[in-house]
Amino acid sequence: MNTEERRFVRMVRTHYRRHGRHTLPWRLTTNPYRILVSEIMLQQTQVDRVLPKYASFLQRFPTLAGLAEAPLGAVLREWQGLGYNRRAKMLHQCAQLVVKKHKGRLPRTYEELTALPGIGSYTAGAISAFAYQLPEVFVETNIRSVFIHHFFNDDTDISDADIRLMVERTLDRSDPRAWYYALMDYGVYIKKTYGNPNSKSKHYTPQTTFKGSDRQIRGALVRTVGLQSMTRKKLHQTLSFDIDRIDAQLERLIAENLITKRGQRYTLPD
Repeated sequence: MNTEERRFVRMVRTHYRRHGRHTLPWRLTTNPYRILVSEIMLQQTQVDRVLPKYASFLQRFPTLAGLAEAPLGAVLREWQGLGYNRRAKMLHQCAQLVVKKHKGRLPRTYEELTALPGIGSYTAGAISAFAYQLPEVFVETNIRSVFIHHFFNDDTDISDADIRLMVERTLDRSDPRAWYYALMDYGVYIKKTYGNPNSKSKHYTPQTTFKGSDRQIRGALVRTVGLQSMTRKKLHQTLSFDIDRIDAQLERLIAENLITKRGQRYTLPD
């Protein structure tokens, strides 16, 4: 590392020591399953919303094998309040495949992790670092914010490939777990203090409005039939969305096996 990079590392470490979120429950464990659950839940969801669901989900499904054995409908019901129900389905499929192919233990290698449902490049890197203390190089939104703010602040259209080079140069290979947590917490601080530097990223996509979106309709459908099976007519009466949009999303959810039709009634899958 050069002088500027060493100064940057000291600054991030100091911030983490003074202001880091050291007591987040997924930071108090190295259990790979619990870290997997937290990483899937935290995708596009705020920490405050995840905290209570993380606790209740692990109480209901305390082990990966228990999750794999559970009906998908039970997993979807426990997931309610987090949104993006496909994440719950992928997590369930991931658990089943790990039981089948890896004897119930999450694999350690990046290649084996990314071969599992719902685990992409970032999640594989996070599991490697947080569960196995392996110095895998990865980028997520808060890490991206930190490096853009400090090393690319005058640039635009910044690629993650360029950021990964800086992540690799500054990575603490003896304790990647703590270093990545420090970067993430510093990224939260950067966004609150200076705005979102990620708008300069080549990979930046503005967040779409939730209210009135297909995502809101999908979530409402899964939540509603999770409480009580319903006919299509009853769904039309219960949900305050355009009927054609309800029907379109209902058919998509059936095709994705997030909702099941039994006779004339709709419910969650077994």
